[in-house]
Amino acid sequence: GITLFAVITLILDSFKIGYYIDFSNCLSPTEGIFPVTHAVHTILQVYFLWCHAKDVIQSFKTLERFGVIHSVFTNLLLWTNGVLTESKHQLNEHKERLITLGFGNITIVLDDHAPQCNCTTTTLCSIFSQGIYYLYPFNIEYHILASTMLYVLWKNIGRKVEHHQQHKTPFKFHGITVGMIFGLIVLTSTIAIVVVYLIQIGRSKIKSELALTMFYLHAIFVLALMCTAGIVALLIYRLEDRSLDNSKNPARKLDAELLVGTAAGSWLLSWGSILAIICAQAHPKYTWYNLPYSVLVIIEKYIQNLFIIESIHREQEKVNDDIKTLRIVTVSRGSTLSLAPSYKEIYNGRAAHDSGEVPCLFKGSICGRENGGAKEETSQENISVMHSASDFSFYSRNSVTNNKRRVLKNIAAFLFLCNLSLWIPPAFGCRPEYDNGLEEIVFGFEPWIIVVNLAMPFSIFYRMHSAASLFEVNCKT
Repeated sequence: GITLFAVITLILDSFKIGYYIDFSNCLSPTEGIFPVTHAVHTILQVYFLWCHAKDVIQSFKTLERFGVIHSVFTNLLLWTNGVLTESKHQLNEHKERLITLGFGNITIVLDDHAPQCNCTTTTLCSIFSQGIYYLYPFNIEYHILASTMLYVLWKNIGRKVEHHQQHKTPFKFHGITVGMIFGLIVLTSTIAIVVVYLIQIGRSKIKSELALTMFYLHAIFVLALMCTAGIVALLIYRLEDRSLDNSKNPARKLDAELLVGTAAGSWLLSWGSILAIICAQAHPKYTWYNLPYSVLVIIEKYIQNLFIIESIHREQEKVNDDIKTLRIVTVSRGSTLSLAPSYKEIYNGRAAHDSGEVPCLFKGSICGRENGGAKEETSQENISVMHSASDFSFYSRNSVTNNKRRVLKNIAAFLFLCNLSLWIPPAFGCRPEYDNGLEEIVFGFEPWIIVVNLAMPFSIFYRMHSAASLFEVNCKT
C-alpha cells in the first residue's frame, strides 16, 4: 500500500517540478528545490521501510529512537503541509459549488496565489496545476501511513522478541459466496454513485441537490447493512464460550489503537454535521438526510471496531489430535462398512472424503494399519464397532460451530468489501462534507474546510486499515 502512495507522491513531485519550470521566471527557487528534496526523501524512506519495517533494533537504541521519532514527526509535518496546501486549492472550487446551491451569503476574500507571469506552455501548465490538485489526497495518505509504520518501528526498538511459530491461514473463497456477492453489489453501486456525483455536483442547483440526496440515501442504506451485519456477528460471539486472549501482543494492541484513533476523524465530522443541523436556521431538504447519515457513521464505526477488536482477541480453537484422526467404521468379513458416510474423516466437525485408504477404528479392539493392515485383524466373522452417542453429539455440536464460523466469515467478507467501497468516495473527491453548505454557514467557511481537510485523511486511513483487519479476521475465523 505504501509503495502505491509513494509512486503517486513521486508523480506529484514531478508535476510540481514541471510547474516550476514553466513559471521559473517569477517563482522562488525554493518552489523547485522542495519537490526535488521531497522526491529523494520519499525514495529513501520507502526503501528503508521495505527493508527494515519488521526489524527489532537492539543496538545504538538511543540514537535509533531519536532518528526514527524524528522521521515520524517529519512525516506529520509534511502531512500538515499537504493538508493546508490542498485546502488552499479547494477553497475557490467549493465556494463556487455552494453558490450554485444558493448559499450566496458566504463571503470570503481568497488569494489564488497564481504566479504573476505567463506560462511558457499553457497546455502543460493547465495539466500540472489540475494534476497537483487531484494527487494531493494520495500524498497525504502516504505521509500518514509512513508515520504509522515508523511509529511501530520506534515502539519496537529494544523490545524482547519471543520466538514462536506463527501459523498463517491462507485466504479461501469457499463458504463466503453470499458475503462476496452482497459486498460486490455494494462496491459496484458505490462506484456508479461516485461517477454520477462528480458529474452532477456544481452543474446547477437542482443537479447538485439530486447528487447530494443520492449520495446520502446510498450511504445510509450501506451503513445500515453494515451495522446489522456487525450486530449479528457480535451476537454470535456472545453465544460462544471461547475465551479471549489477553496476552501481551504489541501488534494487536497497535491495531486496536489505530482503529479507535483514526475513527475519531469521522466522529469529529459527524458530530460537527449534527451540531450544524441542530443550530442552523434554514434547512434545505437534502440536508435532513445528513442527520441519519452522520448518526449511522458514528454507530457503524463503533460496532465495527467492537467486532474487529474482539475478533483479533479471541483465541483460536485448538483441535485435539485424536479428533483429527477420528475414523468410524464397521468391519464385517474383511469388508469395511462405515457408520458415517463411507471413507469419511471427521475433522473439526466436518466430514471430508478420504483418499480411499482403509480407515483405522476409533474405540475398538481393532486398529489395523493403513493400506491392507486391517485385513490381518478380520479373522472373526462379524466384528462391529459401536461408538457412543456422545461422539455423535460432539459431531452435531461442531456442525453448529462450523455454521457460526461460516456466518462470521461471510460477515467479515461483506464488511471488507463495504469498507473498500466507503474508501472510494472521499479518496476520489466525492466529499459531501464540503458541498452541502450547512456546516460552512454555522461554523464559517474557512474553519470548516480546514477541519474537514484535517479529519478526512484519518477517515480514509480508517477504511484502509479496517479492510486489512477484516481480511485478517476472515482468514483466522
